Amino acid sequence: MRKVSCFLLLLLGFAFATSAPADSPPAEPAIRIGLTAVILDDQPAFLNAWRVYLERNMGRPVIFTQRGTYREILELLREGKLDFAWLCGYPYVRNKEQFRLVAVPLYRGEPLYHSYLIVPASDTKTLSLAGLSGKVFAFSDPDSNSGYLYPEYLLAKKNLTPTSFFFKSFFTWTHREVVEAVALGLAHGGAVDSYVWDTLSRTHPELTSKTRIVAESPQFAFPPIIASRSVSMSDFKAFQTVLFSMEENDEGTSLLDKLNLNGFVYGNASLYANIADMYRFVEKKRINAAPQGH
Repeated sequence: MRKVSCFLLLLLGFAFATSAPADSPPAEPAIRIGLTAVILDDQPAFLNAWRVYLERNMGRPVIFTQRGTYREILELLREGKLDFAWLCGYPYVRNKEQFRLVAVPLYRGEPLYHSYLIVPASDTKTLSLAGLSGKVFAFSDPDSNSGYLYPEYLLAKKNLTPTSFFFKSFFTWTHREVVEAVALGLAHGGAVDSYVWDTLSRTHPELTSKTRIVAESPQFAFPPIIASRSVSMSDFKAFQTVLFSMEENDEGTSLLDKLNLNGFVYGNASLYANIADMYRFVEKKRINAAPQGH
């Protein structure tokens, strides 16, 4: 009997020793942020440094989740597996009722960027998209504004589609790989985010020097950071405040410099109006071109 009693006391002592005190607050859940591929050479080190910075300033654990496509990030947001995400303006305007706009990055002092049409540097004759008829073309992602929607829109205005206009087109799934495909001659042309091309020209001029910018689009609102509507207002404001204050301290400025950005600012849906207009135009063309049921 004494041995049994001692064993029970030992179990009780272990339970009390390993359980949290009754008045101890539960650990707060991590902030989950979704990203697609970024263009940094030392991406893991940067993301770790940014995570540490966000955790220190928000007082919460932070988890970055990376996926290869915008569509995968969207699905994780819809499934409640992410709180925030850095997305493209195209999927944002298609799904804006489901999400809230947190912040828009500042690039070269403005929350704006372009779509570049690029060709190999050896191609000195192509002057516009029209010169790539019957050629091979590289898109970045079917949910990318600069890497797909804008060139599709230009073709749609002429009652053309990528399938009817190009001999062949393919998706690289990242803007950097569009540049690489064109530089290596795997494609006669490509559509790429100007921010990515400009940043690569700073970090990898040997790559971008093998391409030539033929044309650039009008200005578009920069890819935004968005939040799931299930995110609490306190978490929303906390993340927003930390992003806005990055340009005000040395550590934040250093991280922004690595991203080749100037900071983050407020945004609103009207900033993305021209992307929404292109989407509606292209979508109408798609519907009209679709086979009608009998």
